[in-house]
Amino acid sequence: MSNRPSKRVTNDTGHALGRLIESDSFPCGFVSRLAEAESWRKEIYRPIYHVHKWWAKRLGSVFRATLLGSVLPEDDDLSTAFYQRHDLRHLTVFDPFMGCGTTIGEAHKLGFMALGRDINPVACESARVGLSAMDKGALMQAFASLSGSVGERIRSLYQTTDDQGNASDVLYHFWVKRVPCLHCSSVVDLFPHYVFARNAMPNRKPEVRVYCPSCSHVFPSLIHEREVKCPACSYQFDPHQGPASGANAICGSCRQSFPVAVAVRTQKRPPDHRLYAKLVLKANGDKVYMQATDVDLAAYAACSKQLAVSPDLPLPRLKLADGHNTRQAINYCYETWRDFFNDRQLLALGWLHQAILALPNETEREAMLAVFSGTLEFNNVFASYKGEGTGAIRHMFAHHILKPERMPIEGNLWGTPKSSGSFSGLFKNRLFRALEYQAAPFELALDGAARPDAERKIYGLSDPFSGTVSLMWPPEKMAPRAIHISCGSSANTGLQDHSIDLVITDPPFFDNVHYSELADFFYAWQQLRPDSRFGTKGSTRHAEEVQDADANCFAAKLRDVLSECHRVLKDDGLLVFSYHHSRNDGWTSLAAAVVGAGFTFINAHPVRAEMSVAVPKAQAKEPIQLDSLLVCRKADADARPSISPEAALQEAVERAQVKMTSLEQHGFVLSGNDRRVAVMGQFIACMSPQREAAELASILNSWSEHIDRAASGFVSNPFVPLQAKPLAAALGEAPEQMVLLEHPPEYKVAKPMPPKKKPAVS
Repeated sequence: MSNRPSKRVTNDTGHALGRLIESDSFPCGFVSRLAEAESWRKEIYRPIYHVHKWWAKRLGSVFRATLLGSVLPEDDDLSTAFYQRHDLRHLTVFDPFMGCGTTIGEAHKLGFMALGRDINPVACESARVGLSAMDKGALMQAFASLSGSVGERIRSLYQTTDDQGNASDVLYHFWVKRVPCLHCSSVVDLFPHYVFARNAMPNRKPEVRVYCPSCSHVFPSLIHEREVKCPACSYQFDPHQGPASGANAICGSCRQSFPVAVAVRTQKRPPDHRLYAKLVLKANGDKVYMQATDVDLAAYAACSKQLAVSPDLPLPRLKLADGHNTRQAINYCYETWRDFFNDRQLLALGWLHQAILALPNETEREAMLAVFSGTLEFNNVFASYKGEGTGAIRHMFAHHILKPERMPIEGNLWGTPKSSGSFSGLFKNRLFRALEYQAAPFELALDGAARPDAERKIYGLSDPFSGTVSLMWPPEKMAPRAIHISCGSSANTGLQDHSIDLVITDPPFFDNVHYSELADFFYAWQQLRPDSRFGTKGSTRHAEEVQDADANCFAAKLRDVLSECHRVLKDDGLLVFSYHHSRNDGWTSLAAAVVGAGFTFINAHPVRAEMSVAVPKAQAKEPIQLDSLLVCRKADADARPSISPEAALQEAVERAQVKMTSLEQHGFVLSGNDRRVAVMGQFIACMSPQREAAELASILNSWSEHIDRAASGFVSNPFVPLQAKPLAAALGEAPEQMVLLEHPPEYKVAKPMPPKKKPAVS
């Protein structure tokens, strides 16, 4: 078997075939249905990529389909090949924007040799831990050791009494920010409303908990009540109307309005917080909301005192640097990442961090540090309360910005059986799920329409993960199924010329989330490790990070990376990446970078993107739920003639309409921006041949309105519901050749299912 792919294969009639992903036969609807199901429970269906937080995590099913589509001939059936075993050990895949490692993990399952590189050390550590071998028994022993020592100390910080005076655990403490009035200096609690707890499904469970601003009593009410009467002091008020609204607050003493941020800056320090309520877990498992007492306040004060006399705790010292995502926090006088935690959180985190660093075995220590780092996301003064009925703590990155939370929640950091976001909970949920998936990888198969509860797990399609992740870079020799990852700029990889068969990736967006600014929150703790694998510099920010608010700068940085990809990619190799953007300059900068690096666009496929219920998507008027899978070759391998913009737009609309109709027939409702993503991607692919970067970018600019009109004129075909095929027929194999188990009793794999056709890349 050669490790150099052929440019073309032929079918039985001698007709030249391209690869499946280059053709319009690539099944966007099938791939998107799988992606839709996975997107609802990503941490369940691909847990190896969710051991730690990273942004814009792409869906494993999409990248498995992308990898297969990049090697199979265009007349192959992906819906069959998706559920077959494959041995692609002589082919090499490179991801220059590795992130959490989705491309690397999916390539490893298919047998590729996988190389990943990322400029951010937090991303690299996340990918390394998720893909590395971990021993469940050893981890359990390490956890038991921590639980019996530092765990007991931390649990003692969250002890209280319930409404009957019995010793109980605190599940959550409820705090409110407060600032002095600019007019009379009276302290104002920044309650946007006085409803501090509600169920995640209020239509089914409308009961809420209300805080009384007169006497501090907490009591139940119903979510639709616009006027309530406190049962303790008879004060009547609207629980949905607090003193803080938008950027301003109204003082209860002088009744004057003032800007909150100005009041904060007047103090020259972050806002103070006041503890006002708690949710208590009783010994019998019941929960009760209670008012904070003097005993609770004294317990917190004791933590502050103990923290003050604990100078040797490993706590972050890194300062916030000005940036798009840090500016709002800096505006509230948060100067260091330590400021993101209250004193009890710092004390508990410091103890836990110190205990983990003292673990004798490196493998267990690194795994526990990954769980610790994930715990930070839920245990800080930027986290908020989602309510019961789901994971109760809304993590600090729910809005993709560092938004100061006016009603923060403090969870039980070690955790109880009913806690959210705790160290013990993340250890069991994140780490153990990843271990189970490594031992027995599976794929989803859907029955009928793509509903979150309509999928099955198909085991036996991949060997267990090897667990071996090499940090040797550049690799001297690539073994079959090898994984090599590296931290550094992908504009200079050190890889050999023409050594890579496929480049599969997901590049950043130029004006969106600045990953390094947010990743510094974790890096402030990661850099405290004496044996940090990826450096101990002051920030994850890097001059060569492909992230810039200026479209031209972004295009130049991306072009540098893609030019390096062009150098290391074999002449008949493919570059495939996912992308979407609502603005025209997002597309022109991308096109300039790709073509400027020596590539040409071959095709574009609209597929389901990663977000299902994310806050940014839910808040958008025209949310984008589609990515465009953009397929590229080296420009000198593209023999297609150049065509006019008019002809390109007509062809793009016709081809995009077929693909969008397929998506709609698979149950997707497309927004205006979704349609634009589909048409724009196809238009770029049609316009790309024989054009220079500047010319293509100019055409995209001048034809932007034509593309908008074409996208808005897309006519939906009548909805045709899918006919659910028997699962065996959908897979193209006999039932006895499949493993259909929700929970395999043992980690056994199915017998190999040979493909019906030879792949285009051999």
